[in-house]
Parts: sequence; structure tokens; C-alpha cells
Amino acid sequence: MQLDHVTIVAPDCDALMRFFVDIAGMRVGPRPPFGVGGYWLYLGARPAVHLIASGGGATATAERPNATRIDHLALRIDDAAEWHALLERLDCHAYAYQLAEVPLARERQLFVRLGAGVVVVVEFVTAQI
Repeated sequence: MQLDHVTIVAPDCDALMRFFVDIAGMRVGPRPPFGVGGYWLYLGARPAVHLIASGGGATATAERPNATRIDHLALRIDDAAEWHALLERLDCHAYAYQLAEVPLARERQLFVRLGAGVVVVVEFVTAQI
């Protein structure tokens, strides 16, 4: 089983899209005409992140006034050069982030809190950082 995609409902899809394109290296790709704004962001040939604009369509019905939102999205990096390149891109684009060590594991985590209340976690597992 693999992660297919993550859907994030947010009032500012453009800001989220810029993060995933500029920092995570995704690309905006084809998306069906759902009648509500948003983006499909691709990793390779598959749409991995679906962004849906809140405030319209199915996200603002009387039946779902407080639709569930994602708490965080986790990505994994296994290569030290890729990890350091990510840190450089975050610094270059002035994104605030926090680093943490996972207790009893050879793992570092990086947390980016996006304005829409979504946290992106990047995990880097290695014997040496």
C-alpha cells in the first residue's frame, strides 16, 4: 500500500501551491473541473496533493459546516544532499521551520507551519547527518 494523495482544504490555495512547487519540487498539473477552486500538485505522473479552496462548493454546505482538515502532511527524504538542498530552499524563500531529533532513532524532522494551519513534516533518516 502507498500513499495516493493528500487533500488540504484551505482559504488560500495559492500560498500553499507556491510552497509545494517552490520548496517541495512538485508541479501543478491537470485537474478535473470540480466547480470549486484548487490545484492538483504532481510528483512524477501522479497527483500527490489536492488543494481545495474553502468557502464554496462541498466544503461550505449546511451538512458540513466544519469539515475536517488535515493536521499535517509527512514527506520523507533519504539522501543527505537532498536534505541540505531543502534547507537551502527554505532559507532562500524565508520559510520559518523547526528541526527536531526523534528520540531513539536516527531521524531528524523538519516542521513548517503554513499560514492555513497545516503543518508539513519532512523526515530524514540516516546514520549520519
